[in-house]
Amino acid sequence: MNTEAEHTGIVYWRRSLWNGARCEPLLVTLGPGALQARDRASAVVFQADPRTVTGRLTRLGTLLLTVDGRRYDLVGRGGSMSPEPSAEQERALADLTRRQAQRAPSAAQTPAVTSGAVDQLLNEGAAGRMRAWHRMLRTAGAAMR
Repeated sequence: MNTEAEHTGIVYWRRSLWNGARCEPLLVTLGPGALQARDRASAVVFQADPRTVTGRLTRLGTLLLTVDGRRYDLVGRGGSMSPEPSAEQERALADLTRRQAQRAPSAAQTPAVTSGAVDQLLNEGAAGRMRAWHRMLRTAGAAMR
């Protein structure tokens, strides 16, 4: 994968609709021609050219992505039983963000997140973050509905 990340962030992979402990943090990186997600152990969960990714955003802010024929339900924050991002994920996020800021200071800022008052109050802006990812993936060439 190209290490020149355009955007990186931690989102949560909702592996079970009902079991909050199965909602795990992923470090997702979107760069020129590359989309990658790594789990808490830094193992690659998926890696693909964004132009081969399809997806849609639900009304409640879940980003449903299909990568190499497998569906991933991504949300902006985990549940109360979800594990926290690992120290390695946090370090990698800080490192990628710092390198991005050094290359292009204005591009290093997180894209504007438009989030309503209810989303901010009840969901800490998670749906807004997923709308931003939806928009970025569409811009990168993913077939997003």
